[in-house]
Amino acid sequence: MTNFNRRSLIKGGAALGALTASGLGEWAKAWAQAAPWKPEPGAALNVMRWRRFVVAEDEAFNKLVAAFTQATGVRVSMTSESFDDMQPKASVAANTGTGPDIFWGLYSTPHLFPQRCVDVSDVADYLGKKYGGWVSVAEAYGKLGNKWIAIPVAINGGYINYRISHIKAAGFNEVPQTTAGFLELCKALKARNTLAGFPLGRASGDGNAYAYWLLWSHNAAQVDENSKVIIRSAETEAALNYAKALYDTFIQGTVAWNDASNNRLFLSGELSLTANGISIYAAANASNDAKQKEIAADMDHAFWPIGPAGKPTEIQLCFPMFAMTYTKFPNASKAFMAFLLEAENFNPWLEAAAGYLTHTLNAFDNNPIWTKDPKNAVFRDAAKRSLVAGHRGKLDERAATAMADFIVIDMFANYCTGRETAAGAMQLAERQLQRIYR
Repeated sequence: MTNFNRRSLIKGGAALGALTASGLGEWAKAWAQAAPWKPEPGAALNVMRWRRFVVAEDEAFNKLVAAFTQATGVRVSMTSESFDDMQPKASVAANTGTGPDIFWGLYSTPHLFPQRCVDVSDVADYLGKKYGGWVSVAEAYGKLGNKWIAIPVAINGGYINYRISHIKAAGFNEVPQTTAGFLELCKALKARNTLAGFPLGRASGDGNAYAYWLLWSHNAAQVDENSKVIIRSAETEAALNYAKALYDTFIQGTVAWNDASNNRLFLSGELSLTANGISIYAAANASNDAKQKEIAADMDHAFWPIGPAGKPTEIQLCFPMFAMTYTKFPNASKAFMAFLLEAENFNPWLEAAAGYLTHTLNAFDNNPIWTKDPKNAVFRDAAKRSLVAGHRGKLDERAATAMADFIVIDMFANYCTGRETAAGAMQLAERQLQRIYR
């Protein structure tokens, strides 16, 4: 097999440049000849991915797809869907046995139907050995027992996005790193009508990130280590009360937000602080609009504040890629996944994503994207800091279902909007979880 060494890892950007300049680089051709996965004769892949938030990332990804086709002869048809549509479409495909060959989805989606996912243990072992091993959260999302059912291509780190001048005007030099201090900042922002906002709608990425942070930061959880439902607790009630205090400082409409809402409002200048990936900053930075450039210069990022739990309690958005067992082209599917994560491809793709994607293989720690701009630095270790769906309990089909059903988000929304008392919101969540964990 061709030897792709540490030197080629560092020179990954140049490698992709050669690919795009020549149409078919010698590296890609050599890779296809040496790769252990030989696509089936006449193989063609339909791939569905989440709709991009960073234009340059999407463009780099499409170049990799084209390079794969040229190197292997495998035609690849791409479609994209919103975050919120990915899981339902993947579930329908799994249940009907028809649809795209490969899904590039969110969080624990493959754990909803693990028996419908192609075993990709050979791809995971190949990549792990070659690139310094997988971070633990990647193994959690990628594996069921000892079998890999998905390749965790990347993590989308989501952290606090804020306007520097607005928090300074509110009397803060930085975003407080305790939940108590963070609430005071949000109150001060509201007093100046420069508002914060976090989603309490069924936003698959940002909504789950916010709701689980609220829960876990107060040392509460859905289930315990034995998967017994423990959502109704004093700790959960404290999280609910804290969430309500925050909600009272928010910009209006957060109960209806989807994953694009806070991006749009921040870039319009209506929102001063939220939680998101780096896509807001990347979009503003890449824009030719003077107002957008001004926002980029006046924004920065901070870690999620630490609450009574006394430690970081964030959940970051995993992007697992998985092939369905109904595909006629499992070898081509495996080759496609492995090709994307080779250093010659992944390094320049990571840079094009401008920090929106965070690596799950340790060898990419030193990618230049994490040091070229200080505002990117917070996102580098998102994959290593993240907890997983079902925290405390097992990451399995039940944990995946609880997340897909938005139980925790709905619990906080029910209380913050006054639809339920704290006791009522917890009781409703408890009933829903008990049906899943029975």
